[in-house]
This record gives sequence, C-alpha cells and structure tokens, in this order.
Amino acid sequence: MATPIQPAQPNRVGMSRNDYKGLPSTLCQGCGHNSIASQIIAACFELDIVPEEIMKFSGIGCSSKSPAYFLNRSFGFNGLHGRMPSLATGALFGDHRLRAIGVSGDGDTASIGMGQFKHMVRRNVPMLYLVENNGVYGLTKGQFSATAEVGLELKHQGANRYMPVDICMEALVSNATFVARSFAGDPKQVKELIKAGLAHRGIAVLDIVSPCVTFNNQVNAFHSYSWGKDHEAPLHEISFVPKLGEIMLEDAFEEGAVREVTLHDGSQVILKKLEKEYDPTDRWQALRMLEEAQRNNWMVTGLIYVDTSRPSLTDTYNLPDTALNRLGEADLRPGRDTLEGINASLA
Repeated sequence: MATPIQPAQPNRVGMSRNDYKGLPSTLCQGCGHNSIASQIIAACFELDIVPEEIMKFSGIGCSSKSPAYFLNRSFGFNGLHGRMPSLATGALFGDHRLRAIGVSGDGDTASIGMGQFKHMVRRNVPMLYLVENNGVYGLTKGQFSATAEVGLELKHQGANRYMPVDICMEALVSNATFVARSFAGDPKQVKELIKAGLAHRGIAVLDIVSPCVTFNNQVNAFHSYSWGKDHEAPLHEISFVPKLGEIMLEDAFEEGAVREVTLHDGSQVILKKLEKEYDPTDRWQALRMLEEAQRNNWMVTGLIYVDTSRPSLTDTYNLPDTALNRLGEADLRPGRDTLEGINASLA
C-alpha cells in the first residue's frame, strides 16, 4: 500500500507556497527568468513574509513581465522603460514599512535606465533591485544589449563591437551597499542571495545572468547555460540565517573557514570559504576582483560587497512610524500657532 503524500506544512504566518505564486508564465520555455521567479517564491515563503507587505516594480522587457509570475497577492506597478527606480522611490516614501522588489533587465537598467539606476543606488533606496541579465533585447527579437560581450555574433545582428557594461561594477562605483551576482542555473545560490537582499536595509543589487534560450544560448555566448555552467566561479558557499531562525553550523566547518555578516535586522549571511580568502566588506578588493574577472572572462558569483553601516534613504529622512500615505489632514496641516510662528520668523 502506497504511503499517502503529506500536504506541505505552512510557514510561520500560516501560508502555503501556493500563496506566493503568480500567473502562469508566458515567457519561452526554459527561460532563466522563470527559474528566478521560482526562487523569489521560495525565498519569500521561507522568510515568512506576508505577500501584501511586498511591493513589486518593473519597467519594460521580458524581465519586466516577471513580476506577474510571483506574489500574485502583492501590489505591483509596471512602469515605463528604465523608469522603475522613480516609481519605487516614491512608493517607498509613501509607505516605508513595506518591502520592495524591483525586477529589471540589462536593457532596462544598463541602457535607457542607467541614469535612474545610478541615482537609486547612490541614494541607498531600501529595496531588492534584481537584474535578469541575458545580453539581448529578447522582447524585440534579440538585438544586442549593453551587457553583451564584445565580439559576440548573433544570426540576425552581426558582431557586437562594444565593450559590455558590468552591472555589479556600476553598482559598486556608485556606492551600493549590497552587490551580488548569480546564475539562473544555480537556484540554491539565487535563493540565498534573494533572502539576504530582502533583509538588507538599503539598496541590494543582484545581477543574475539569465540565459535567453531563443536568441542568445550558443555554447560560446557568455550569457548561455552551457557557458555559465562551465565558467561559474563562486566566491563562497552562501547560506542565509533569518533573525528568528535557529542558527546551526555543520561540523564540517573548519576554524577560520566561515565569515558571518550580520544585517540590520539581525539576520546573518554565512559565507563558507571555497578556493581563496575573500572579504565582502572590502570595497577595494571587490573592485579588483571584478576587474580581474572581466579580464579573464570569469563569471564570478556570490556576495560581492555589503556595507551595513550606511543609513537607507528612508532612514536618512527620519520618516515617522506612521506611513506618509496613512497620515490624515489633522496630521499634515500645521496649526494656527505654528503658521504664525513661521510667518514671524520670516519678517
């Protein structure tokens, strides 16, 4: 007699994994974006986040369709091409108690949206900014994007003549407080980095190489599954421990082989050293590593840089506990005595 399948246990807030799903995907079968959406679902379920406490934002492109495929109960806004950072910044000022996930692409971020991306980073807007990076404009039939490697040849586009934009490098030189890269073909790492990014109080830039199986999946293309599998070079083995979770370390960990980074809310990112020493809190080391990786065509993945000392944008403005969009007229309108005092000070 077959053992009956036990229903999956709900998380701490009483929700099942299905409560975190979205609509069926309309992207190409095998698209890396679908794998990333699955890991967002898993991460939010495991972190016990109530879906209504997350806001989703996107611009234009295949990547920007992705928010429809996860967290169907969360509020979402699909904006203009490259303008997602403005929307997210305004929304987070309106209600800074909510978390935000922005999903962008290499075109939406590294081309038309580069200016908005850089200003969002320097302001340290508290949100997870996730870039689904495939090196092409998949929604408009596969033209080169700004992250395509020089010399890449595509059937209908010829050869790319220009050096690529490195999104992690751009984030780092713009003083991002959390910078990471992953590969859609490594779901465990993607999920742990999403968890860490959601717990970070500030801008968390996560660049995920996400192969376009229709237009850019040749074996020699840097954004393909086969090239990614052969060239992925993890900086460390990463685990995320929530603030309320039980912290357990395996016996296999050797002395000096583990680095713990405590985030603002008390959660921890635990990094297990792999091939070499790497300090994710050393900005100059991160810059040198990215430069070395670019010269050698290495796809370095993992937590590249984190700084938990800088205040986020909403912390900088010392916003009240009550969300701005919940304040009534009596809270916002100054009293007669206050107005008279202001007028007197201007006399």
